[in-house]
Amino acid sequence: MEVEESRVVLRRMSIEDRDEFVALAKDSIGLHRPWVSVPTSPQDYTEYVAGFDGVTGVGFVVCLRSTGQIVGFVSISRIERGAYERGVLGYGAFVPHQGNGYMTEAVRQAVRYGFGALRLHRLEADIQPGNVASMRVAAKAGLRREGLSRGLIRIDGVWRDHERWAIIDDRV
Repeated sequence: MEVEESRVVLRRMSIEDRDEFVALAKDSIGLHRPWVSVPTSPQDYTEYVAGFDGVTGVGFVVCLRSTGQIVGFVSISRIERGAYERGVLGYGAFVPHQGNGYMTEAVRQAVRYGFGALRLHRLEADIQPGNVASMRVAAKAGLRREGLSRGLIRIDGVWRDHERWAIIDDRV
């Protein structure tokens, strides 16, 4: 069976993406809030990218294969080694590209990267209970809901509950 080529590619996030990313993030505030806080200033973006050192975190822009246009972002952060060998997935689409299946394709690629290049055993995603679109992406990418963590992450100054979703690679 032939596997259909993905419509998106992941490219390591860089400082050169700053202006386009920030403009897209500003245009997408209504889509992202209250689910996730995305850098909407050049300084915040620079600090955000600096956190992706390739060891404890990697960040990607999601680009259309056909045009190179940025349509979203995906990251694997809080990478822990040793007894854990895990990382946390974060992802989001930009307006007007939400709802096209791009993020499902991107998260699947990020999972393959996490289990392949990073040799992680476990990838997790923390998703607020009302974020149905994000849960749908996680499920389609093969993650399973594990439970609810109360007051897990502070977003915009409020401690928010999150469902814990995860996928495991038993080969590692």
